[in-house]
Amino acid sequence: MIGDAIAGWIGNRIDRRDGKGGALGAIAGVLTWKATKRIVPAALVLGAVAYGVHKLSQGSNPPV
Repeated sequence: MIGDAIAGWIGNRIDRRDGKGGALGAIAGVLTWKATKRIVPAALVLGAVAYGVHKLSQGSNPPV
């Protein structure tokens, strides 16, 4: 909840730079925050799995 408020405030401030409103920026900031909360952990898990598979495949095929 606090993260949503901070993201909305940051988006609002960025959108106000053009001299017009800031509501659209606030909405974009909150939506970006919500997407980031789901995408980043998933990307970390997928990266860890890919790294594990890579290390396991290296262990079974020693260099010549």
